Amino acid sequence: MAPVKTEVTARTSSARPAGTSRRRAQRRREVRNAFSGLAYLAPALLIFAIFLFYPAIKTGWLSAFHTNVLGKPTVFIGLENYISNLTSDAFRTSLWNTLKFAVMVVPVTIVIALVLAILANEKVRGSAFFRTVYALPLAVSAAAAAVVWRLIFHPSQGILNAMLGLVGIDPIGWLTNPSFALFAVALTTIWMHLGFNFIVLLGGMQSLPTELYESAALDGAGRMRQLRHITLPLLSPVLFFVSIVLVIDSFQSFGQIDILTEGGPADATNLIVYEIYQNAFVHNRVGYASAQTVILFLIVVVLSVVQYRVGERKVHYQ
Repeated sequence: MAPVKTEVTARTSSARPAGTSRRRAQRRREVRNAFSGLAYLAPALLIFAIFLFYPAIKTGWLSAFHTNVLGKPTVFIGLENYISNLTSDAFRTSLWNTLKFAVMVVPVTIVIALVLAILANEKVRGSAFFRTVYALPLAVSAAAAAVVWRLIFHPSQGILNAMLGLVGIDPIGWLTNPSFALFAVALTTIWMHLGFNFIVLLGGMQSLPTELYESAALDGAGRMRQLRHITLPLLSPVLFFVSIVLVIDSFQSFGQIDILTEGGPADATNLIVYEIYQNAFVHNRVGYASAQTVILFLIVVVLSVVQYRVGERKVHYQ
């Protein structure tokens, strides 16, 4: 038995180095793959680091300081900027305006873009022309769109008041009356967002399987039943994505407000991003504005999480 035991011991001893060498070779491959992945990602990581990560960290750092007119930190004050913002009437007014603005923009934009996508998805003559027209707002910058809508809203020469005059309604100060200014800015924003959302929804509709519609038509289902039981459930992931993007865009609206109303009249259109801009670049309160930026970031994160938790239950993935 002694020679057999010796042979087994020798095989075990030779197997251990072989297994160890294989693990070392595998670990070297994993390390090599990790470095290769980082090398491919390095350009993107560098851009993100310069234009996203560093500004975000710097904003959070500045929010804990008093700053001078050059935006340099002077005195560490901890959470004082956050407390001042949360107890400020101006900040709470801008936050309330932003919430009302998002409520006006998000559902209306989705409904109009969905209707246009349904119409443009029909295989009729001239549908390509209408698709181009419906997508046109995507090619127009926020500044150009705001200038055009400013002419439309003009109290004496605008087309809106001219149309109201035809039915005997007095001219409305769309951009000068606090009761209508936020609605006017929301209307402009809805038009600006229609192009992107129309294209996304139309692309989603064109990817739906046609066999389901053919089977539903053979069973006698009309267009409305097909829309309710086939199109909307299968399109729900796209609708969910569009709603997330629209909420974030609504909270980041700035260009059209700056050109149309500059936050007025009487702060009626002073949304939270415009409030941040005013504090940072007009009043030179960079630390205070940085705290507002961090609060805005947290609000958007919370809203996105709530949307995912609530909306994802109603999404039907194929």
